[in-house]
Amino acid sequence: MNKIFSFLLAMLVFASGCQQTTKKDMNPFFSTYETPYQTPPFDLIKIEHYMPAFEMGMEEQVKEVDAIVNNKEAATFENTILAYDRSGELLNKVSSVFYNVQGSDSNDDIKEIARVITPKMTQHSDNISMNMGLFKRVKAVYDQREDLNLNEAQKRVTEKYYNDFVRNGAELSAQEQEQLKKFNSELSTLQLKFGENQLEETNSNFKLVIDNKEDLAGLPEGVITAAAETAKANKMDGKWVFTLQKPSLIPFLQYADNRDLREKIYRGYFMRGNNGDEFDNKEIIRKMAMIRSEKAKLLGFDTHAEYAISVNMAKTPENVDEFLMGLWKPALEVAKNELKEMQAIIDKEGGNFKLKSWDWWYYAEKLRKQKYDLDESEITPYFQLDNVRDGMFWVANKLYGINFKKVNDVQLYNPEVEVFKVEEANGDHIGLLYLDYHPRESKRPGAWQTSFREAITCDGQKTSPLVSIVCNFTKPTGDMPALLTFDEVSTLFHEFGHALHASFTNGDFKRTAGVVPQDYVELPSQIMENWAAEPEVMRHYAKHYKTGEVIPDHLIEKIQKSGHFNQGFVTVEYLAASLLDLNWHDLKAGEKVENSLDFEKAAMDKIGLIEEIIPRYRSTYFGHIFSSDYYAAGYYVYIWAAVLDSDAFDAFKQSGDIFNKDLARKFRKHCLSECGDDEGMVQYEKFRGQAPSLQPLLSKRGLN
Repeated sequence: MNKIFSFLLAMLVFASGCQQTTKKDMNPFFSTYETPYQTPPFDLIKIEHYMPAFEMGMEEQVKEVDAIVNNKEAATFENTILAYDRSGELLNKVSSVFYNVQGSDSNDDIKEIARVITPKMTQHSDNISMNMGLFKRVKAVYDQREDLNLNEAQKRVTEKYYNDFVRNGAELSAQEQEQLKKFNSELSTLQLKFGENQLEETNSNFKLVIDNKEDLAGLPEGVITAAAETAKANKMDGKWVFTLQKPSLIPFLQYADNRDLREKIYRGYFMRGNNGDEFDNKEIIRKMAMIRSEKAKLLGFDTHAEYAISVNMAKTPENVDEFLMGLWKPALEVAKNELKEMQAIIDKEGGNFKLKSWDWWYYAEKLRKQKYDLDESEITPYFQLDNVRDGMFWVANKLYGINFKKVNDVQLYNPEVEVFKVEEANGDHIGLLYLDYHPRESKRPGAWQTSFREAITCDGQKTSPLVSIVCNFTKPTGDMPALLTFDEVSTLFHEFGHALHASFTNGDFKRTAGVVPQDYVELPSQIMENWAAEPEVMRHYAKHYKTGEVIPDHLIEKIQKSGHFNQGFVTVEYLAASLLDLNWHDLKAGEKVENSLDFEKAAMDKIGLIEEIIPRYRSTYFGHIFSSDYYAAGYYVYIWAAVLDSDAFDAFKQSGDIFNKDLARKFRKHCLSECGDDEGMVQYEKFRGQAPSLQPLLSKRGLN
C-alpha cells in the first residue's frame, strides 16, 4: 500500500515538516524528536503515550479548523486551503507511528487502543469533512480559483480539496450527514474487526504439526530446518511446525510428497475467517458490502464501485470489467492447458486422482522441472537476502545515481529492523529507509511500504521522508542465512519501487505531493520487478551463499525461459480476486446478500473459474478490500498498472540500455517526483511520449 489516499487518510496519516514544538509532560509526541534525523524515539514511546497524543492531536486540529472557519477576512488560498493543508500536525505525528506499529509489531495493548481510537478518529474526520463553515470557505476559493492569480499547483490542490469535501458528504443535508457518519462509524469498526480476525487466523489459529519424519519427504533441508525452529519456538522440540505464513506455506505446497498434509495446510489457508468461530468474517463482509452500497447511494452513486473508480484512471466499473475480461479469456485458456499438462504427470506416475487446488503448486513444480529443468530449490541458494537488498540498491544507483549507507544510530520499533540513509550522488540527504523483513506473530501478513514521515516542502524547506518496507520473508535458520524464493526477490524489488516513489516525492502540499490515482499507484513498484529478472542485474546480486559463486548463465537462461511458466494460473487467480472484488462492490442500495459464500460462488461461476483454482483471496480473508476502504473496488489496480509498467520498461529495453539515464531521469521527474502535479495518464505520457500499449504485458506473460 502506498501514496494515493482519500481525504480521511490524507489528513490523518500524512506527516509534515512544519511541526509545532509543544513541551508537555514527558510524552515524546508533544515535543520535537531529539534524535538523529528527527526519527521517532521508539525507546521513549510507551503505550500510555498514544491516547493522550491522539486526543490532543484531534483537539488541536479542531482549533485550527475553527480558526479557519471563524476568520473574518475573505477566504483566500493562504488563509483557507494552505491553512487547512497544514492542520493536524500532532495528529499526523502520532498516527504515523501508531498505525505503522499496529501493522508491523502489534500486541494486545496496541489492539485495544485501536479499538478505542478508531471510532474516535472516524468521527473526528467526519466532523471536519462535513464542516459546512469550512466547506463554504474552501468552495469560495474553488469558485474564484481562476481569478486569484494562483499557480497550477495551488489550483490543483484547491480542486482536490473541494472534490474531497463533496465526495465526503459536504453537500448533503444535516440529516443525510448524520446517516453518513453512522455508515462511516460502522464500517471503521467492522474493518478493524476483520483485520484482527485475519491476523489471528493467519498467525495463531492454525499450525500443521508433524512428528513423523517420513511426512517431511520431498521438502528441502532449509524448509525442514525452519519448521524445526518454529516448533522449538512453540515449545514442541523434536517436531516440525508449518504455519499459514507464505514462507512456510508455499514451500510445503510445492515440495511435500504427502498429499493429505498438503490438503490439510491448504484448507487451513483458504478456510481463514470461515470456521464458524469467534474469528469468522462471513457476517462482517456481508454487512460491509451492503453498508458501502447504501453509502454510495447517499453520495449520489449507484454502487460503491462507481464511487471508488470515478476518480481513477479507469473512470467507470464498466471499463474495468471490460479490461479484466479481455485478459480473463486468454489467461483461462492458458491455465486450462497448464492443468492438462499437470494431470498428465499425475496419470503417468500412476496417481488415481484428479488434480485439486492443493496439488497445483506441487505438480507445477514438477512441470517446471520437466519443461525447463528448473527447480526452485536449485536457485534459492543464490538469493541471499543481504545480496538481493544490495542488488536493488545497485539498480537504484545505476538508474538515479543515489546511494544507501547503513546507519546504526536510529532507534527501532523492533530489533529486527535495519535502517539506511539515502543520498543523492552529490551527497545531499534524501531520507531514511527502514527495512523489516521477517514474519512474527505481531506482524500482519503480506508486504507493504509505508512512511513514518512523508516528504513535503514547507516554506521552501523540504522535509526528508522516513520510508519503511515491511515484509514476511523466509527467516535465517541455524547457520543458513535468509534465502529468498524468486517470488520474494520480486516482492522486495516491488516494495522498493514504492519506497523510491515516497523518497523522491516533491511538492508543497500534503494533499497532492506524490498522490496519484489508485490504478497508477502500483506503476512505481511493479516496474522495479522488471530489473530484478534481468540477467545483468541478477549477475550482480545472485551469489551462492556458501561459495560466493555468481549464478551461472545456464540457470539465468532457465529462469528467463521459464518466465511464461504458470502465468495462466498466476493471472487467473489474481483476476478472479479482482472480479470478486468488483462483484462485492457492484451491489446497489437495497440489494441483499443472504450468504457470503453463496455470493462468492455465484460470482466465480459467472466467469467460469475452474475448480482447481481458487481466487488469490477468498472473501473471508480478502484484507485488501475488507480491512480498509483502500482497495475496495480497486484490487484490479495491480494489473492495470502492470500495463503501464510493462510499457514503461519496454521503453528502456527498446533503447538498448536498461539503465538509460535519460529515460530514468524522465521517469523520476514525471512518474515519481512530480506525479501529483497532474492526472495520472498526463504524467505517464510526459515520460513515455505516447499512450501505453497492452502488448508488452501480454508478451511478458505469454498470453498473446
